[in-house]
Amino acid sequence: MVKRGMLAVIGVFVVWSILDFLIHGVFLQSTYEATAELWRPMEEIKMLLMNVVTLLFVVVFVAIYGWLVTKKSVTSGIAFGVLFGLAIGISMGFGSYAYMPIPPALAWSWFLGSVVQATIAGVIVGTILKP
Repeated sequence: MVKRGMLAVIGVFVVWSILDFLIHGVFLQSTYEATAELWRPMEEIKMLLMNVVTLLFVVVFVAIYGWLVTKKSVTSGIAFGVLFGLAIGISMGFGSYAYMPIPPALAWSWFLGSVVQATIAGVIVGTILKP
């Protein structure tokens, strides 16, 4: 189970990183440029810290699924991913919108991006960690 857990962490981390790049580095790039006053300049962004945070987030995601989901299957993984995505998406998208002057479209993008990422991560853990 430990080997499959590590494989799940690696798989989710890689896919999550690719999706982060696509969502934030490609699709939302113009939105971030239009709101540049809210963000650190590119040379000040702490990418190593961001990767560590993502890795720790993925470890927690996989651990919660591994320890708390009793019926492990792709279907359970999807359900877990959707619920997890809704929780982080609401917080990241609309929680941030509540106190930051971001455009509503960015809040919706963060929300939907979180749901999509977590759902795909759920498919991965459901596939790798099923009995």
